[in-house]
Amino acid sequence: MDITVGRGYIPLAARSGGGDARSCERFRTLGGHFMLCSTCRIRPPVTAEGLCILCAGPVGASAPMPAAPFFASPQQQLRSPDGLAKAVVILLVVAAAADLLAVLAGLNIRSLLGDALDNGLATLDDAEADRADNLYAASGVLQLLVMLATFVVFILWFRRVRLNAEVFDASMQQMKPGWAVGAWFVPVANLWLPRRIAGGIWTASAQTHTDGSWRTVSVAPVNLWWGAWVCSSLFSRYASQQYMKAEEAQEVMDAAGRMLAADAFGIVAAVFAILFVRKLTRMQGERAALGMYPLS
Repeated sequence: MDITVGRGYIPLAARSGGGDARSCERFRTLGGHFMLCSTCRIRPPVTAEGLCILCAGPVGASAPMPAAPFFASPQQQLRSPDGLAKAVVILLVVAAAADLLAVLAGLNIRSLLGDALDNGLATLDDAEADRADNLYAASGVLQLLVMLATFVVFILWFRRVRLNAEVFDASMQQMKPGWAVGAWFVPVANLWLPRRIAGGIWTASAQTHTDGSWRTVSVAPVNLWWGAWVCSSLFSRYASQQYMKAEEAQEVMDAAGRMLAADAFGIVAAVFAILFVRKLTRMQGERAALGMYPLS
């Protein structure tokens, strides 16, 4: 995987010492494996005494960081989520635009019915009512198509960042990688399982200080994304059911108002989802630059 260092990733060839075989050779044992710090046994040594950058203290801070060891296992490889993240963000923007179109179509219906109710339905034109209803139905179809496309690409991105998190620190992951996809399809449980998985990904991908020590990153983007998504999904389902049941003009007008609120909530949820995707993708790039071994 050759990704620019500016995005936080380092080519695997460079990790295995392809750029300077001699600098890596001094960290190999007779068996051909990379050595670890003689004190913590976690990070590679950077001093002649065999200490890592943290255990060596000030001396280690000034020493050059060696290339991270290459993991030969096919499951232990980082893959950039940048491309999928960009696709998700674009689709979320389109989804927000589709929600905005639905809001405008809903306002049109409410305005039409409001004027008709004020005049005892005498001014309601059947042709105009049909056009308003068709526009609203078309906006609903557009929302559904965009939502399906966004969901598929988002799942692919979510699985990618989950696999990267397994490389960063598997101990932070409470569920197997396959659940990054399966959790979304479990009835009822899909209201919290994906959030649980996202929490593990977020923790393993957390930014660190330049010396490799851990730094806490706020989980507010995760909570805002998940809370907005769950509330938007539940309220949208309720509003849709009420709209389908409405028959009288006043009932249709009230149901259209609920749909307006649901669509507006969907726009807010899309904005929080964009912030979450961009933040986590950037964090994984910065975390990848520090190596594939777990930090402590």
